[in-house]
Amino acid sequence: MISKHSYNFGLLTISDSGHIGTRKDNSGDVAVEAMIKLGYTKIYRDMVPDEIDMISSKLIEWSDNGKVDVILTTGGTGVSPRDRTPEATKLVLDYEIPGIPEAIRVETRKFTEMSMLTRGIAGIRSKCLIVNLPGSPKGVLEGLSIISGVINHTIALCQDTDQLH
Repeated sequence: MISKHSYNFGLLTISDSGHIGTRKDNSGDVAVEAMIKLGYTKIYRDMVPDEIDMISSKLIEWSDNGKVDVILTTGGTGVSPRDRTPEATKLVLDYEIPGIPEAIRVETRKFTEMSMLTRGIAGIRSKCLIVNLPGSPKGVLEGLSIISGVINHTIALCQDTDQLH
């Protein structure tokens, strides 16, 4: 679904190896390209290591300044000891929206049973939608294709705008 409204987004990749420059941010590239195709405007893009304080700090900065309507994160949602994105996100949310990650897990289960291992969450902070996506390009594309139809509506509802129809 292409965005009917002019919404802005930020993309935050969480990756230790990407942060130090030993890994290319392919999942971030895919997310940015997909969001632009959906009609969103990129305002921010950054990469941080799997550190709760750094992740939560960036989410707070971007959501609280009012310049973005949605923040997508890629990476750090698995079960390895360094995967801390859900914990960092949960710390900063005003409230969670469990249906978004539930839908992603249920629908991607059709492609791989490994989808059960993703711990991503979603919610609202300062009228900004935050969604954790997996760190793989395929996982990002699948996740965005599943939720693309509800992103605009979620933003409009949380911002209490007249743009619902």
